Amino acid sequence: MSATLTSQERVGRMFARKDHDRVPRYESFWGETITRWKGEGLFGDHQTVLDLLQADIWTLQWCWPQSFPGQNIVVEEDELTRVVRDGFGKTVRYWKDKAGTPEHLGFDCDSREKWEKIYKPALLGTGLQNDPAAVVRRYREGRAKGMWCSLIGVEPFEETRALVGDEMTAIAMAEDPEWVRDIAVTFTDAVIMNLDALTATGITPDSLWIYGDMAYNHATFCSPAMYKDMIWPEHKRLADWAHAHRMKFIYHTDGNVNSVMDMWVEAGFDCFQPIEAKASMDIRNLVPKYGDKLAFFGNVDVMVMMTNDRDRIEQEVRSKLAAGMSKKCYIYHSDHSVPPQVSWETYKFIMGLLDKYGNY
Repeated sequence: MSATLTSQERVGRMFARKDHDRVPRYESFWGETITRWKGEGLFGDHQTVLDLLQADIWTLQWCWPQSFPGQNIVVEEDELTRVVRDGFGKTVRYWKDKAGTPEHLGFDCDSREKWEKIYKPALLGTGLQNDPAAVVRRYREGRAKGMWCSLIGVEPFEETRALVGDEMTAIAMAEDPEWVRDIAVTFTDAVIMNLDALTATGITPDSLWIYGDMAYNHATFCSPAMYKDMIWPEHKRLADWAHAHRMKFIYHTDGNVNSVMDMWVEAGFDCFQPIEAKASMDIRNLVPKYGDKLAFFGNVDVMVMMTNDRDRIEQEVRSKLAAGMSKKCYIYHSDHSVPPQVSWETYKFIMGLLDKYGNY
């Protein structure tokens, strides 16, 4: 097929397992990565890199309802860090001048009583937290470029962890599952209310891309049975919402999720991203088993990228492209976000490999 497809057509044909000209592309970067690359000859920002990559996906506004939207109270700060209380009520320490995983210092929503008396009513009372007019402007810009347009948001397990913390989440799943279900249902209701307001404007996005990390590098955060009981019904509800609006459903999680992928198929997920290689996720094994049911988005190992070893990188990119292309069910992306250890010359080499090996 000649290279005349729009991005919307290309990604759509990928989801249908129909012939398309090349593997669709998208990427994520650490802020420090773009800073490094500017010192190595990049003229522009992350959108410049996406344009050079010929990225096919155009993301719209984040949907992540909070109990106290916009809250960012500075508790303390020093030369290097800032401690804030955020819209979830948690206290977090951030680096001032660099990215990285924040240090969680405390969670004010530390009991079911606080959830029911303070945080749930606050969340329900916030109303619309997205800006439909801004989403329409962004959508029209993407459509004018022929892009695959995707709503993006967060799912209820990520919300639960953000609200009460990992330790309390684990305890509550074991000792008070009704509380976890209530958080999941309430948050999903809030997400869908916001999404309904966006689609009521008349826009017709192509997908709903939902983020939530539910696994570590060896296994899921909770048992598959707990996931199926408490969180999976809301994941399915989000997938059903997407399908009812003629959108594909893309789910993001890091970690090793081999044990729950059959549940995702049952729930109607259309695509899995970013497929973390260092957590024993490998599309060379997954595509033969799931490629007729799930599309795969990512899995190019950033640990290999970080070596800046061109032979190793070429083998990694070539083999992952070949696996995904074998069933026409693949979108290029790293298996996380490109870190600052990757040079600009290396990333330009990777883009060249996509041109070399990513054409059908």
